[in-house]
Amino acid sequence: MILIGTIFMDQITKAARLMIVSDLDHTMVDHHDPENMSLLRFNALWESNYRHDSLLVFSTGRSPTLYKQLRKEKPMLTPDITIMSVGTEITYGSSMLPDDGWVKILNQKWDRNVVIEETSKFPELTLQAETEQRPHKVSFYVDKTKAQVVMKELSSRLEKRGLDVKLIYSGGMDLDVLPQGAGKGQALSYLLNKLKTEGTLPVNTLACGDSGNDAELFSIPDVYGVMVSNAQEELLQWHAENAKGNPNIIHAKERCAAGIIEAIGHFNLGSNTSPRDVADFVECKLDHVNPGYEVVKFYLFYERWRRGEAANCETYIASLKASCDPTATFVFPTGVEKTLHECIYAMKGCYGDQKGKQFRVWVDRVLSTPTGSNTWLVKFDKWELSGDERCCCVTTAKINAKGSGGASDGYTWVSVQQKWLEGYEKKDTSIWLF
Repeated sequence: MILIGTIFMDQITKAARLMIVSDLDHTMVDHHDPENMSLLRFNALWESNYRHDSLLVFSTGRSPTLYKQLRKEKPMLTPDITIMSVGTEITYGSSMLPDDGWVKILNQKWDRNVVIEETSKFPELTLQAETEQRPHKVSFYVDKTKAQVVMKELSSRLEKRGLDVKLIYSGGMDLDVLPQGAGKGQALSYLLNKLKTEGTLPVNTLACGDSGNDAELFSIPDVYGVMVSNAQEELLQWHAENAKGNPNIIHAKERCAAGIIEAIGHFNLGSNTSPRDVADFVECKLDHVNPGYEVVKFYLFYERWRRGEAANCETYIASLKASCDPTATFVFPTGVEKTLHECIYAMKGCYGDQKGKQFRVWVDRVLSTPTGSNTWLVKFDKWELSGDERCCCVTTAKINAKGSGGASDGYTWVSVQQKWLEGYEKKDTSIWLF
């Protein structure tokens, strides 16, 4: 397993095959995509093909408060590492444990009180919300036409006061004052150096962004980069001036998360076919499958069935039954136990009941642990969005490989057990099928 400071990430036992480091707003998350389809496509790709041996890092300008708010609004995955407040805070795992070593580095030649004192002398600067003011980040709004003049003067004044700071302007209005050692790029460098020291440097790293505060991500040596198609003028200008001839940085044709998927394919970093782009799972045969893919496939078919997007035919029902052991059990969050075959039979009566409605299903934190030569214990969070209600079950499944050919022959579900994630219980449990 990887040791980062005192933090363990149990799902990784060696150097990550791929580490994706992505900005959130307008990069991973498309605020102009009400159905969140590009994000859901990425989610399915990551959980089915990468979660078991790769690292997902979110690098956002948002404070912890606004980051957690975004997670409640959008179907986002849980990252292995979170870099927040424009690279001034690094945390690990779902519990978001902070990196104390990074804090010590940022404290050098930094005095927040002096920054507040000097910036108060600029009427052009408007303090952002209190939630965005952090120990190593002071954030303002400033008009685009005045930004350059203000930044030059402010930088000079803070230098005279003995501080070594960095000013980052992004989004055409946001100005962040940080310690010189901070920023998304420095945070990524710190992280890569830490992984290298522990002998677990990722085989490949892909940085993804759309705005000025992401430029530093693309300056790190040996890192691939993608500017999504909707990248802002300030980032495109930086690229034209600093990295135009660099073949490892591309301007994607696709927006947001779809652009990230495009970059995975462009740089040959691994599979870039999301299960959501597969029309027929029965006909689709893969050379390399894993329990994560089986879980994603199962719940994606369930979503399509309820939405009436899969054909209502016995072939699919027979295929589902064939993927379940005849004695396989399903324990509902309420404690009720049924056979999986009973659950599949009940599903037949729900075909298309969510057609034309806001209904999506996705899985997060898929972690499979071998318990035998052909047996896995798979844990994951199963999310279901129905209208405005979002529900989640912490799920544990036992899955066996079919036949003597191992996983290449597919899997058989042996048992499934669910319990509600606190705060995300379903109000009407009578229509909770899987």
